[in-house]
Amino acid sequence: MAKGQRKAGSAKSEIVAALPKACADDLAAVEFFEARRWGVTGPCCPRCGDTDVYKMTDRKTGQRNRRYLWMCQGCKKQYTVRVGTVLEESLIPLRHWAYAFWAGAASKKGVSSMQIQRMTGLSYKSALFMMHRVRFAMAEDWKGQPKLSGIVETDETYVGGRPRNKQLRPGPRIGKGKKTPVVSLVERGGNIRSFVTVDVTAANVGRILAENVSRDSHLMTDSAAIYMRGPVTKPFARHGFTDHSRGQYAKPDGTHSNTVESSFSLLKRGIYGTFHNVSRKHLHRYVAEFDFRWNARKVDDGERLARAIRGAEGKRLRYKEPVATLPPAPIQGTPF
Repeated sequence: MAKGQRKAGSAKSEIVAALPKACADDLAAVEFFEARRWGVTGPCCPRCGDTDVYKMTDRKTGQRNRRYLWMCQGCKKQYTVRVGTVLEESLIPLRHWAYAFWAGAASKKGVSSMQIQRMTGLSYKSALFMMHRVRFAMAEDWKGQPKLSGIVETDETYVGGRPRNKQLRPGPRIGKGKKTPVVSLVERGGNIRSFVTVDVTAANVGRILAENVSRDSHLMTDSAAIYMRGPVTKPFARHGFTDHSRGQYAKPDGTHSNTVESSFSLLKRGIYGTFHNVSRKHLHRYVAEFDFRWNARKVDDGERLARAIRGAEGKRLRYKEPVATLPPAPIQGTPF
């Protein structure tokens, strides 16, 4: 071994070391997801929460049930590790889900559904189905969580390309031209929170700041008109800004918004270089994916993957709501 050369696999965590087998074997994938979901608290029923559960096995061979079922002694119902997560009722093998979570957590600028299709052999529709649910698992619900504090940078960017047909058409214009605005808040040394908005106005940005930033924070922005107005920045302890129009990007006292702008560079490189085109309808999912990786940047790939799998619990994402939850259709011939 050459001097300074690292032993193969020495930098991998135990989670990453177990992934190649989990991505190739269904039983290994099931055990991998079970360990990530129940490794700390132990297996429990996702329906009633009872911990008096056991694995169902074949009486003749002693091997696990072909569907990898568990039995709950409390509610007397069967379940798998998929139940109660974004994986529920999916027919995609768990080994492909393991690869999708791994790729999504470890790729700095994301992984496209076409790449997942090529690597797994799934159809594009299935790969897209799977990756949207991985992004949904990564998404954070910031309601009820502590607000950002300390030094907080905020800025906005516009995602999207130039319209192919340059002829002006009637209808509402979103952001700059047909682009979609994204407002991001970054706590220096901490987390990022990004929001897809209809338009960047003092009212919209002011509401986002009020709901997510503590009043005793030092807010840092550029010199955009919305930040120069009192109602947006006045509630906070201090407000510092840089004037980019004069070539000012940082002040000696540490005032700048370069941190939040660096997060935009990752988002843009991912959108333009990996995904190429993202509709406004699904943009919030891609933004949540990039926020997740930013917030988990200080941990290794294995722990980041484990956080994504744990985030899948308690979430469901369907193509459409089940028919049973929709209002009944009116009977023909009767008044509506």
